[in-house]
This record gives sequence, C-alpha cells and structure tokens, in this order.
Amino acid sequence: QVQLVESGGGLVQTGGSLRVSCAASGLTRSTNAMGWFRQALGKEREFVAGISVGISIPKYADSVKGRFTVSRDNAKNTVYLQMSSLKPEDTAVYYCALRSGPTLLTMVYTRTADYHYWGQGTQVTVSS
Repeated sequence: QVQLVESGGGLVQTGGSLRVSCAASGLTRSTNAMGWFRQALGKEREFVAGISVGISIPKYADSVKGRFTVSRDNAKNTVYLQMSSLKPEDTAVYYCALRSGPTLLTMVYTRTADYHYWGQGTQVTVSS
C-alpha cells in the first residue's frame, strides 16, 4: 500500500521561507511523477508544482513561479517543496500526490485526476 507522509508545514511571516517534504513508501517502482497541490479554505484544490519521472523536470503554477522550488531525492523516495517570499495568499493545506501506472518520462502532470495517491496534507499559514 502506497503511503505519502508530508511534513514541514507551519506558521511563517510574510516574506519568510518554509520547506515541506513528502516521503513515499510502499512503492513498486523507484520513481514516480509527483506533484504538490494546495487547498485554501473554501477554495478548490489547485496545482502548485510538479516534477517528472525522467530527468526531474519541474513545472510551477504561475502564482508561485520564481518563489517555489520542487525537487526530489529518489534514494529517499522523497519530494520537497521549498517555498520562499511567502505571501498570505499562500496560506493553505499543502498536499503531495503521486502518480502510478503509465507515465510519460518528461511529463509533469498538473490535474488532480492525474494522480492516484495523496498525502494527508500539511498546513502552511503565512501571517501578514
């Protein structure tokens, strides 16, 4: 059974930085396409960043481009989201997601329907 466990969320002031991690276990293959999504109160879950299987190509939502960095450590089955220059509008529950099944090596998947497993979420709150 695949499990994703996020960690590293918390409270930070505007302009601050935070790194959230997602450790995967129970995988049947060594690498999978993974993504980060977030859901603010009363809003739909939205794509934040993703990383491909092959050569770890990243992709970002326009709202976080230049401020967030996604990376992965395949040896640890862990994906990271480094967040900098945080804004109050970044406040949300952040979820990591993993895609199983057929995957294009250089594709970054951006839809919630593209992913098969989800973590429990970690709260990120940015105070003004």
